[in-house]
Amino acid sequence: MKLFNLIKTFRKDEDGAVTVDWVVLTAAIVGLGIAVLAAVSSGVENLSGDISSQLSAQNIDSTF
Repeated sequence: MKLFNLIKTFRKDEDGAVTVDWVVLTAAIVGLGIAVLAAVSSGVENLSGDISSQLSAQNIDSTF
């Protein structure tokens, strides 16, 4: 009988369950961030090269 009460108490105890949920959610968010970074990084690099080329080709007139 005492064993059944111990099992019932253990089953109702929820300490630590929230921590496990947060660890899983945080890992999912970090993984999603890494995936987005991998997908976008080449496009951002190409765009920054295009912007640099465009700005280097601009002429500034110093006369009115």
